[in-house]
Amino acid sequence: MSLKWLRFSDGKGNANPQEMKPYEELVEFIASLSPREVVEFRPSENARQRVWDMIERQKSASLPPDEKAELDHYIEIEHLMRLAKARARQLLAHGE
Repeated sequence: MSLKWLRFSDGKGNANPQEMKPYEELVEFIASLSPREVVEFRPSENARQRVWDMIERQKSASLPPDEKAELDHYIEIEHLMRLAKARARQLLAHGE
C-alpha cells in the first residue's frame, strides 16, 4: 500500500490542514481519537465472515445489487481504516 497520503504530515506527526484532501481529514480525525485503539481495532467475527462470504460468492457469481453496494462500502471503509491505522501508528511513534 502506498503511503503517499502521509504528505499532509510535516514528518513530525503534525498535520497540515491546508494540504489535506477531504478523506484525509476523516483519517486524521479517526486516528487522533485514540491512536492505540485505532491500531488495535479489528472488525467482529460476524463482520469479517459477512464480507468474506460476499467476496467468495462474487468470485463464482454476480452478487445482487444491494450486496454489491454493501461490499463496495466495506471496501471503502477498509481503505479508510488502513489509512487511519497508518496515521495512528505515526502519531504513536511521535508520542502523541
